[in-house]
Amino acid sequence: MTTPSAPPLTELSIPVIGMTCASCVTRIERFLARADGVADAAVNLATERATVHFDPARIDRSGIVAAIEAAGYDVAAPAPADEALADDADAGRATERRALLRDALLATGIGLAMMVVSLWPGGVPWPMERVNVWMLAPATVVQFVFGKRFLTAAARGLRHGELTMDSLVSLGTLAAYGYSLAITLVGSGDETYFDSAAVIIGLVLLGRWLEARAKSQAAGAIKALLKLRPTTARVLRDGREADLPIDQVRPGDLLRVRPGERVPADGSILDGASAVDESMLTGESIPVEKRTGDQVTGATMNTSGSFVMRVERVGKDTTLAQIARLVEQAQGSKAPIQRLVDQVTARFVPAVVLVAAAAFGLWLLLGPEPRLPAALTAAVAVLIIACPCAMGLATPTAIMVGTAKGAEAGILVRDGTALEQAQRVTAVVLDKTGTITLGQPAVVALRPSPGTPEPELLRLAAAAERGSEHPLAEAIVRLATERGLQLPPVTEFAAIPGGGVQATVEARRVMVGSLRLLVEHDMDVQSVEALASEAAATGHTPVMVAMDGVAIGLLAIADTVKPESAEAVRRLQAAGLEVWMLTGDRQAVAEAIGAPLGLAPDRILAEVRPEEKSAKVQDLQAGGAVVAMVGDGINDAPALAQADLGVAIGTGADVAVEASDITLVGDDLRSVAAAIRLSRATMRTIRQNLAWAFGYNLLLIPVAAGALFPLTGWLLSPALAAGAMALSSVSVVTNSLRLKRFRTS
Repeated sequence: MTTPSAPPLTELSIPVIGMTCASCVTRIERFLARADGVADAAVNLATERATVHFDPARIDRSGIVAAIEAAGYDVAAPAPADEALADDADAGRATERRALLRDALLATGIGLAMMVVSLWPGGVPWPMERVNVWMLAPATVVQFVFGKRFLTAAARGLRHGELTMDSLVSLGTLAAYGYSLAITLVGSGDETYFDSAAVIIGLVLLGRWLEARAKSQAAGAIKALLKLRPTTARVLRDGREADLPIDQVRPGDLLRVRPGERVPADGSILDGASAVDESMLTGESIPVEKRTGDQVTGATMNTSGSFVMRVERVGKDTTLAQIARLVEQAQGSKAPIQRLVDQVTARFVPAVVLVAAAAFGLWLLLGPEPRLPAALTAAVAVLIIACPCAMGLATPTAIMVGTAKGAEAGILVRDGTALEQAQRVTAVVLDKTGTITLGQPAVVALRPSPGTPEPELLRLAAAAERGSEHPLAEAIVRLATERGLQLPPVTEFAAIPGGGVQATVEARRVMVGSLRLLVEHDMDVQSVEALASEAAATGHTPVMVAMDGVAIGLLAIADTVKPESAEAVRRLQAAGLEVWMLTGDRQAVAEAIGAPLGLAPDRILAEVRPEEKSAKVQDLQAGGAVVAMVGDGINDAPALAQADLGVAIGTGADVAVEASDITLVGDDLRSVAAAIRLSRATMRTIRQNLAWAFGYNLLLIPVAAGALFPLTGWLLSPALAAGAMALSSVSVVTNSLRLKRFRTS
């Protein structure tokens, strides 16, 4: 009996309005988890989005929106697909930030003005009863106009039995305002806290503006990348050229790309050649030479020649759009370390309210006179200084900046889990073909027999091999073409399975193939036997060439090592990582490639069949290693999935990319070391953020409650508490933004 498979899940990313702290995140996730059909949900405070995996047969978008609204939060309209509309949405958010700054400055200014009056040297020349009445109007405006957003959010949470950061701000400021209002109404002339309540609201608003501004900077990398897309394309239709809007370009269209222009879409070159700057995708500053048949990517810069290309992918199917989606997905994900934060913040705000109540009670019972003002000061300071915002922003802001920085360098991280896992890696396994090497055979040496010119050896071999589709034949013909040799016509061509080819070239019988082939056909191979043995010993494949029954030389062919592979291995080893090479090639070939890279023979796993690759990774894991597997082919997919961290070369097979945790847009192996260093830097930043967020609260909540009063006779002002609270969140976001200075090279 077979177990029915689980229904496929759909992923939905929804923008959420109204979140202010980590408590909001926990609440929304809890409500979504209760919804029938939702498999899991992750809410990100930094990106202000909820990512939900659900069964579409049991719940749809409207049901998910209803769950978020039931939690007391609103859902924004879906992100516009049109770039102009998206720009309008960004402009709207900028307008909101300006309004937030305006309210913050006005509230803080009013509060400071009232504070100056209260603290005027020698006292003001009016009775305090009158001064308090004068302060009542501006204080009321600040409390219920500028502070309305806190009160509304706190009331919404209270209806659902939840306490959030808005609850703390509202409780603190209402306590200070209510006490001051009572003093004013009875006309006692005692000191009021109108100024403190106003300054608190102003500073909290200022802190939120700074957070919003910093988060906008953190999210700006991908927006800047998308803005590189050209808005028009020069389309060739009906023998004419016309500039059309990019959204009118379709797959199959022919486009002309001139020097200095960005490539409008993904496709291949039909005519012409150029050097294309792909740094915006791969981080590599040196332009890549492109000629007929080569692929070009939308938004890359054509630097020199003009070419005509055929469009293959446009819009959301382009490489750039896919990168943007991957980065957005990663930025909205959670790292496992976030679970600790979620557990703490779920209990944090209620605990703060209890601490504030306890501080109020202790000061009221045991404090020196005047007890009530001191008790109120301590309670309000505790409520205001506690900052779950910093804890909620500690992880997502670092992941947001880290993944965006990686994307700039062509390193695409699937999610926060992959980013966290990469910093634990202790061993890196590199597939050979297509990863360490180019994955394309090339002639590395010509060894003619005495009396045979080198160009003649290559010319005859290439002429005979021109009719073959074998990769070794392609390598020979390619070298002859690169050297500008004119290949003569061929007659009586015949391919010999498993051996080589034979043909008549300029009335001469030419055979190209293995040494065994020549021996089987009774050729004289005496002059090349030693050369063949020498080539095989160095890991090369010797291809013999015979003419009219006599061997005239050989061509040594190998899958050449990428120029940057040796440096990549050195960087990985310098980072304290074990580096292994995995290949199905013979041990001699593998060692010949591995030795110049600095790989010892015991770190080379050769003659490994494709189905055995994942088992080799498993063996390393069994020995205690945390393994990163780097590959590019279909046969690498099982090993990539088995590894603790799968890294796919982006130029490889789609299935390898799908099985990986990190994808390298280019084929530069040095990016593996950069990805691990980026992971370490990001996780170091997260730990710094969390240490600051937790340490801040552990240290300053007791100070706000009056722990230093017995020693110093000093109570923390609620206004100072508000400033400290705002700065704690800003410091976490600012620390995360330091990752923008990370250098991948």
